[in-house]
Amino acid sequence: MLIGVIGKPSSGKSSFFKAATMIDVAIADYPFTTIKPNTGVGYVVIDCVCKEYGVKCSPNNFLCIEGKRFIPVKLIDVAGLVPDAHLGKGMGNQFLDDLRQADCLIHVVDSSGLTDAEGKPAKDHDPEEDVKFLEREIDLWFAKIIERGMEKYLKKKQFGKVEVLQVLSEHLSGLGISKEQIKQALDQHGIDDLEEFSFHLRKISKPIIVAANKIDLPSSEENLKKMKEDFPELTIIPTCAAAEISLKIAKEKGVIKCQNNIIEIIGQVDDKQKKGLEFIQKNILEKYGSTGVQDCLNKAVFDVLGYIVVYPVADVGKLADKKGNVLPDAYLVRKGTTMKEFAFMIHSDIGEKFIGGLDAKKKIKLGADYELKNNDVVEILFQKR
Repeated sequence: MLIGVIGKPSSGKSSFFKAATMIDVAIADYPFTTIKPNTGVGYVVIDCVCKEYGVKCSPNNFLCIEGKRFIPVKLIDVAGLVPDAHLGKGMGNQFLDDLRQADCLIHVVDSSGLTDAEGKPAKDHDPEEDVKFLEREIDLWFAKIIERGMEKYLKKKQFGKVEVLQVLSEHLSGLGISKEQIKQALDQHGIDDLEEFSFHLRKISKPIIVAANKIDLPSSEENLKKMKEDFPELTIIPTCAAAEISLKIAKEKGVIKCQNNIIEIIGQVDDKQKKGLEFIQKNILEKYGSTGVQDCLNKAVFDVLGYIVVYPVADVGKLADKKGNVLPDAYLVRKGTTMKEFAFMIHSDIGEKFIGGLDAKKKIKLGADYELKNNDVVEILFQKR
């Protein structure tokens, strides 16, 4: 799974990426700070099943802090997008090419309206225009790619859906688009209007959620309200990436604790730092419930992409692997994943020698076609020889 962080220059896109990954990246208030894409790892945060089973888990590659499990997801922060990017303007061609394998896009919008469409300082710019132009640019990029794939078929007066499905599946494999997604778009819309079909397929294969960034600025609140009213079909989450970075740095330095969105100062701070933390508490955490960065990641993975969490163990009785580590792994898998498909995800040899599964909660056997549920703890049975 790969989540793309996108937006116009100076929208706070790279700040959002840093807030999610805490990787040092170039952040500045001028266009095209990001030239080459930044890649890193963020985390979705869930309630670990260790609380449900009353055990203390010992994760292999993630953290579990006070019952909150951190599961890694890959992110890519690409060069800023400007109008007519699909024609090569700005960093357009590189930007779009970098997004080929992304499964979901988080569009970071400057909700304050203090930067124009190209990321230059402005007054009273309408952030809704940014939402419209960026989605349009990606849709037109999609349409160009699909049109190239369908070029020889467009010359025919008639062509079958099976033929189209096969051609597009081969042509779009490099964009991380599945045959099932193409079939869904064909079934729902058809291919008569190629541009409309392209837009529909993009929404299925690379859905976009909006991170309404810079909510700490006075002009953002009204713009956020208007965006939610005018784009009811979009998932729009108020965010302040700069505040998230500040809180994470303060936590790492042992200056604060932050639980249930309440900041507790436990270290030495000067007056300026104290006022900054008070501002974040009152104007962001109390007003919006969070800085929004974590909400964006969780929303993208669980609500938009439809992933669930499954815990494989070697012994459902002990909830542990062969070394005795309790609930060592947490896998993100799509809803509808079967027991046998999951076995192949763990290892191809296990999948090939698959016999069945065991459910830790109900203590029952699971067949190959059993569809995994969120928070399932399962043991995979397979031939040892």
